[in-house]
Amino acid sequence: MNILRFMQGLLAALALCAAGPASATPSASEQKVIETLIQRVAHHKSMKFMRNGEEHDAAEAARHLRAKYDHFKDKIVTAEDFIRLCGTRSEVTKVPYKVRTAGKGTRDSADFLKEELRLVRRQAKA
Repeated sequence: MNILRFMQGLLAALALCAAGPASATPSASEQKVIETLIQRVAHHKSMKFMRNGEEHDAAEAARHLRAKYDHFKDKIVTAEDFIRLCGTRSEVTKVPYKVRTAGKGTRDSADFLKEELRLVRRQAKA
């Protein structure tokens, strides 16, 4: 009897291994938050996004973030994951992204995106 239980457990474990790891994906509500965050970036007309020593306008920054989101989507569950994986640094050079906005000067894009995310979440509660 113990052998039978052992074999059943072993077969169940093998079946789980054969299925492979599940990929992460954001929930519909979190996907909406991420999309809203990208849209907010696109609408920051006076913003300059600095990536690998080059300055980009808001529309270019949003396109870049969306492309990285598409690339990393299977590793993203939350908007915080999106910021960490897509909005903080170059995958090639590892150099942090910077953002320059009127009135706030130049700062790390992670700080900028986290502030924008707080605003998005606050508006969603209202």
